[in-house]
Amino acid sequence: MTPVELSRTVLHAVRRAVEEGELAVAVPERVVVAPPGPGGCGDYATNVALQIARSAGQPAPRVAEVIRGQLLRAGGIREVVVTGPGFINMRLQDAASADLVREILRCGSRYGHGSRNGSGSSGGGGVVSLRAARDVRAVVQLDVVARLLRSQGCVVETSCAGALDTAWGSGLGVRVDRTGGDGPVGVRPVPVSFDPLPLGRDAGRWALLYPAPGDRPRAGDEYLVQRESNPLFRVRYAHARCRAAVRNAGDLGFGAEPGSVEAPGLVQALADYPRVLAGAADHRSPDRLARHLVTVADAVLPLLPGVLPLGEEKPSAAHRARLALAEAAGTVLAGGLSLLGIDAPDHL
Repeated sequence: MTPVELSRTVLHAVRRAVEEGELAVAVPERVVVAPPGPGGCGDYATNVALQIARSAGQPAPRVAEVIRGQLLRAGGIREVVVTGPGFINMRLQDAASADLVREILRCGSRYGHGSRNGSGSSGGGGVVSLRAARDVRAVVQLDVVARLLRSQGCVVETSCAGALDTAWGSGLGVRVDRTGGDGPVGVRPVPVSFDPLPLGRDAGRWALLYPAPGDRPRAGDEYLVQRESNPLFRVRYAHARCRAAVRNAGDLGFGAEPGSVEAPGLVQALADYPRVLAGAADHRSPDRLARHLVTVADAVLPLLPGVLPLGEEKPSAAHRARLALAEAAGTVLAGGLSLLGIDAPDHL
């Protein structure tokens, strides 16, 4: 069960409680699920009981218990626990990783994309207008924020307060819909004190995007070195290793088949990806996506040595399940890098 599916399941549980007379409340249009906070437990949690308690005329813990009973009747959920003032914590069944992998492989590079059409905090129901200061970091951030918002279904129009340096387009791949004119500047990260162009498109963009907009990027060749200390290298290396695993498995005559895999950190990181994308778009913070890609990369690398059979060992269901999970991780890494405007090579 993916986070989107779990959100729908919680929403259906609230609706059933209303239909069966356990709650008298307007069913919300949307329910958010996220990893549990401090004091929580399980795989995901939701605060929907706190949101509707007042209109339901009942204490939030009582509302949470009602929803808990409905959730225990739903498939795919192993345990439901109410904590704190009324948070509902859910532990999914073991098949959840297989369902998540199937969803990622089905969606491909569009996994995590939404369809808000300009609604929500990313827009007001129409075109989202973004305007950047005339600064190399600002226009790169503008380019990626627009990509993120479009991935969530928003219609975006971009502009820059002044004419673009032609090298920013040719060297870093940025573009805007129009330049000049008047209007408030909404994209104005801390400027850089170095020229990112010598780093090349991929490393240059990463150097400008990986730090939070309010932080000053560091200069240097650290973004070019192929070693573990370079987070961009770790992300691209993990993607290349995932793709190599798929190729090598094909040479051995077996393919991926989603199944249960003991890799909770990786499964959680992949499941969190849609939420991270939406948050990066809402908060105009590409660094959230860049840092999450590092989390996915660091989580998948320990899995890869067990993907292929060793010696005379025959491919098993476990190998196929690990291969499917690795392929899903590679898909997320490639999709995330693409949104950042960075290449994801199959060979590194």
